[in-house]
Amino acid sequence: MAIALFMSIFLLALPFLLFVLLKHRASNNGSFNHLPPGPPSLPFIGHLHLLVSDNSVPHLFLYKLSQKYGPLMFLRFGFRPTLVVSSAKMAEEVMKTHDLDFCSRPNLCAAGKFSYNASDLSYSPYNDYWREMRKICVVHLFSRVKTYRPTREDEVSRLIEKICQLSVDSKPINLSEAVMCLSNSIICRIGFRKRYDDEGAEKSRFSRLLKESEALFSNLSFSDYFPFMGWVDRFTGFLSRLEKAFKEVDTFIQELIDEHLDPNKLKSEQEDIVDVLLRIKTNLDLPFDLTIDHIKAILMDVFIAGTDTSAATVIWVMNFLMKNPKCLKKTQA
Repeated sequence: MAIALFMSIFLLALPFLLFVLLKHRASNNGSFNHLPPGPPSLPFIGHLHLLVSDNSVPHLFLYKLSQKYGPLMFLRFGFRPTLVVSSAKMAEEVMKTHDLDFCSRPNLCAAGKFSYNASDLSYSPYNDYWREMRKICVVHLFSRVKTYRPTREDEVSRLIEKICQLSVDSKPINLSEAVMCLSNSIICRIGFRKRYDDEGAEKSRFSRLLKESEALFSNLSFSDYFPFMGWVDRFTGFLSRLEKAFKEVDTFIQELIDEHLDPNKLKSEQEDIVDVLLRIKTNLDLPFDLTIDHIKAILMDVFIAGTDTSAATVIWVMNFLMKNPKCLKKTQA
């Protein structure tokens, strides 16, 4: 529906778009000769039509294109230039040799909202602020990995017990859901001292917020690809959906912070991530004022990025092992 709406608006705005395209090409004359290879593109939409017309999932779609155009491929989605890297050698060039040229993420609509205007570590541009935030995370958060080992071991033991019980009862198990639940439980216990694996209103709320946030991150936003057409996002309802989801997640995180600030609540012997960040805000002298929004931005990274990515990695590894019996036997040995 969004694509059909865009095509209608595109036809109405064609004269203005032609002017923008000609001006854009004139300002970049000669620079296109040095780009990596890629498939032919259409005016304005670039290669978006290829992505929409292909029925395969995005990573398989990009893999098929890389088989034809090479491990370093240039695509353009609207006005957003994109470099697709499909080999270890090219990845090393991008991530190591030319890391400073590629270290900052693009300013995307949903990411900017959920990161509190790039106040987190993931979406902040590479600058002095990012370096300070990275120092905070490395020194005060990532260094506590060993401290949280009992939590990880406890959650893994719970999962093994659950699998064993289902096996005894001759019941199937959805491994993807089980691993996702494991990842959520570990991250939430480390981050907020909460467990959301049990059925109930809190688990339902947590799962709903997580799914909606991830969906908005992956949805098409017109302003991400056509900066001068951001008004379309309001017309399609994307901005109102984004604002509603953000307010719900913000309220959820604020409740977690308020619980930790409650002087009447019994304090745990082991600090979680919220405890650490609140202590840093109070006691540590930083080049900038660490506000509650900064803390929320870091917790948003934990909440959204920390849960799905860890589970997805394990799921992909399990999928690979199931398709490669020799590797599976080596792992089991």
